[in-house]
Amino acid sequence: MNTAAAPAQNPSPLITLQSHIERVFLGKEEVVQDALACLLAGGHLLIEDVPGVGKTTLALSLAKATGCSFQRIQFTSDMMPSDILGVSVLNPKTQEFEFRKGPLFSQVILADELNRATPRTQSALLEAMNERQVTLDNQTMELPNPFFVVATQNPHEHHGTFPLPESQLDRFMMRLSIGYPDAASEKAILAMGMEHELVRKMETCLAPGELLKWMDRARQVHVAAVVDDYLLSLVQATRAAERVEVGISPRGAIALRKAAQARALLQNRDHVVPDDIKALAVPVLAHRLIFSSDQLADLRSQSDRIIESLLLKIAVPL
Repeated sequence: MNTAAAPAQNPSPLITLQSHIERVFLGKEEVVQDALACLLAGGHLLIEDVPGVGKTTLALSLAKATGCSFQRIQFTSDMMPSDILGVSVLNPKTQEFEFRKGPLFSQVILADELNRATPRTQSALLEAMNERQVTLDNQTMELPNPFFVVATQNPHEHHGTFPLPESQLDRFMMRLSIGYPDAASEKAILAMGMEHELVRKMETCLAPGELLKWMDRARQVHVAAVVDDYLLSLVQATRAAERVEVGISPRGAIALRKAAQARALLQNRDHVVPDDIKALAVPVLAHRLIFSSDQLADLRSQSDRIIESLLLKIAVPL
């Protein structure tokens, strides 16, 4: 009888990708998985948190690990749309206008402190996010593929900011908070020193072309009818929830379904389970709720609590 052990299976490239990022972004496995799910689902990510918790590290590590081009755009109140989209300039030799691409023509964009930009500049970015193209001087130019925007804003800073309206928040597939690391992870971060240097030295473990193939596979992950019914029950319940003026739209339902497919793929499954919906309901749905004018205080915690309470009320399919 042959008692030799069976050869170990190679881990999924996505599992390798996630562990690769977690080596430099410590103690936040769930945040890394959610950010990767957002990327695989073809969405964009909004991170609301205080400075210094690793927003830049997360965005840069996602770009480095996937071999994608990266640009960080620091938004300010005097920034114009052309500063991010690009501008046409006259070539003195040819006497013709040539388009010089702005920083938006990269595959992973860190839109830092997006709420410091004026609504006009915010709209230019969000239009590009939605259409995956820009139009300047009657010329339409495709943005690179993949194209992933990680926008940040500090929810505790209000001076000199222009909060994103609900219609623009809806363009983000997910809203996440990173939070402070636990004590052990923070001690390891101190020992690591300059985390940005470690991130810049990261090796690519999944090329952009391979990433696009995995994004296609995420769209093919099976969603059973009973799981769709569960998702829709949750979405429809938000429209009748107390204190909510406008509930989740069909766009929000589609976003949750796509994100759940990507999460299933990250966990090496070919089908979505109700736990995928439950795990992603708050990141995908909470920022899309619109409250009446007398409920405007502390919207972030209110919206999170409403989604969490609805998850407790709606029966999970077996």
